[in-house]
Amino acid sequence: MPILNKDMTLCISLAARPSNIGTRFHNYLYDALELNYVYKAFAPVDLAQAVAGIRGLGIRGAAVSMPYKEDVIELIDVMDASASAIDSVNTIVNNDGVLTAYNTDYLAIARLLSVNAVDPATTVLLRGSGGMAKAVAAAMHDAGFASVTIVARNEERGRVLAALYDFAWLPEVGEATAGMLINVTPLGMTGADASVQSFSDETVAQAQIVFDVVALPSETPLIRAGRATGKQLITGAEVIAIQAEEQFVLYTGVRPSPELVREASEFSRA
Repeated sequence: MPILNKDMTLCISLAARPSNIGTRFHNYLYDALELNYVYKAFAPVDLAQAVAGIRGLGIRGAAVSMPYKEDVIELIDVMDASASAIDSVNTIVNNDGVLTAYNTDYLAIARLLSVNAVDPATTVLLRGSGGMAKAVAAAMHDAGFASVTIVARNEERGRVLAALYDFAWLPEVGEATAGMLINVTPLGMTGADASVQSFSDETVAQAQIVFDVVALPSETPLIRAGRATGKQLITGAEVIAIQAEEQFVLYTGVRPSPELVREASEFSRA
């Protein structure tokens, strides 16, 4: 990586629980492609001030993670169709002081459903109702999935998300089962909920596909349970690699090769 200098372009991430994954991913690619960029993760104490800093300091771009994907909307100048369609933001790009919001989560989910050849007729339990859950629900709806149940304790948010795509809603998993289980909550994420399995062993046993959007750690309790019982797995590590690649392109205008993306993804989790 180039020595820090006055002409270096800064990109950042805003997350309640920042990790080194995005930092290592982007900086690996900057170094490999000899770009005069640097990437740094932040846990903002004041979201509005953090976004004002992006504009005021000329920061090129920012990744936005839980729980800020919806709260950041009122602070943005322009909503790209990828973000406005689901009212959720995971990427901010600064063009001469004009902040434009995007959502690359949607693209990542859509690509993974396709690559893993998940049959749209599969029944689904989708646990979560926040910004990332919106991206997942939208991608599934657009891919033709219809038998989807949103599981969310927040009844208002859960019902609204379910109604948007004519899905069902439940406050708890209970005895419900499905062919595919998707966790889009912080359950299993490094931190206070690291030991919590988002779906019970009994529910996992009756599924065929286990999908956990949590990226850190890569082996969440849910993924471990799915692996132990031989389920088809889709991990948060796969999600973050695809969405981060698309963010990289938005920030730099450069499309890295698939090989470089794989290398960066592996390095980010080493």
